[in-house]
Amino acid sequence: MRTTSLIAALGSCALVACSAAETAPSSETPPVAIDSGAPGTPALGVGASLNGRRPFPSDNPWNADISAEPVDANSATLIASCGNSGLHPDFGTVWDGAPNGIPYVVVSGSQSKLPVSFMYSSESDPGPYPVPAGAPIEGGSSSTGDRHVLVVDRDNWKLYELYDAHPVNGGERWTAGSGAVFDLSSNALRPAGWTSADAAGLPIFPGLVRYDEAVEQSEIRHALRFTCPRTRRAYVAPATHWASSNTDAALPPMGMRVRLRADFDVSPFPQEVRVILRAMQRYGMLLADNGSAWYVSGAPDSRWSDDNLATLSRVRSTDFQVVRMGQIITQ
Repeated sequence: MRTTSLIAALGSCALVACSAAETAPSSETPPVAIDSGAPGTPALGVGASLNGRRPFPSDNPWNADISAEPVDANSATLIASCGNSGLHPDFGTVWDGAPNGIPYVVVSGSQSKLPVSFMYSSESDPGPYPVPAGAPIEGGSSSTGDRHVLVVDRDNWKLYELYDAHPVNGGERWTAGSGAVFDLSSNALRPAGWTSADAAGLPIFPGLVRYDEAVEQSEIRHALRFTCPRTRRAYVAPATHWASSNTDAALPPMGMRVRLRADFDVSPFPQEVRVILRAMQRYGMLLADNGSAWYVSGAPDSRWSDDNLATLSRVRSTDFQVVRMGQIITQ
């Protein structure tokens, strides 16, 4: 599980530095492309299958094919700064008595919405949020970790995410550290300098390894989410927020994208792991938070084979490249 919470990250970020961007998002959104490759209707419930439907438009950064993009000039240094280790699947069946990973629940458009109060209200999208009774909390109901709650509204195609979420009065209302709402039909980003339910200001759900994609669909068509122990006081799009006070250019900025080398042989791995690795070659992984080195995020599912997922550790950090980055925001 991740070792660094967003509260700690925000503390090092110094929210004062982020407050300059505390303006309302523009009501204008750029034209978006229809994702014609995702026709399915998502099922309902905890860990439900999206039946092939992909969040965000096909031209969204999460869904970009970066397999042919050039390598960043500082790639080797940035890769090394994240740690010399193998990948670690931060998801699976059960860990420490709770479902292992970041859970999610799919609801219908008629799901009743509940009020949510936020610790970081100036950078959170106000409620209400359609959190159903018994919504899964990352780490379980008694968790002292990040306690993410992710809700996908399949009918309105919106994503609601909470960090450090706690039900009040049996779930009549909720408190949370921060929260964000994403229109899954839009390419709009968070306002510059804003966090989300994740340190980098990114959505969490689109970057998860999910059973319905890796096994049922046998294809993951988006980038994945990963963490590094130390990051820079900087971010690059599609991230909108940093979570560090360290200005060392050898450290990775939030939003940095890495890609598994094209010549890496995925054939010796179990089928579902090959699917994950092919996604890393085509779409890469986005740095989303401070945490343990090369931890790859996913959703829990009792059907995962933890033994198969453990083979990801055979993939080393040196098997990755940093995709050339655009403008790095440092102030």
